[in-house]
Amino acid sequence: MIPQMQPAELKALLDSGAPVLLLDVRQPEEHEHCALPGSVLIPLGELIGRVDEVRPDGAAVVVYCHHGVRSLSGAAILHRAGIGAASLAGGIDRWSLTVDPNVPRY
Repeated sequence: MIPQMQPAELKALLDSGAPVLLLDVRQPEEHEHCALPGSVLIPLGELIGRVDEVRPDGAAVVVYCHHGVRSLSGAAILHRAGIGAASLAGGIDRWSLTVDPNVPRY
């Protein structure tokens, strides 16, 4: 089972200063519309071929998408590659609703 992280948990982790690698698996146009600061974009359809670009270097890996469905698949791909990752529950949409209303919703 792929672990999920609630938006408030991610905010607390980021606020603590702990190293976090945020992986956005949405499409480029979605990422351009809104994104979590410092996130890396690798669309889900490209992730299998680009998994070697995900280098946590001791950071927690949190995968996100719009509503949290694609990110579950993305985290599963990383787990199969030996990289521990969590999916952001509810995606960037829930992040906007519960953590940062300045992040545009779509």
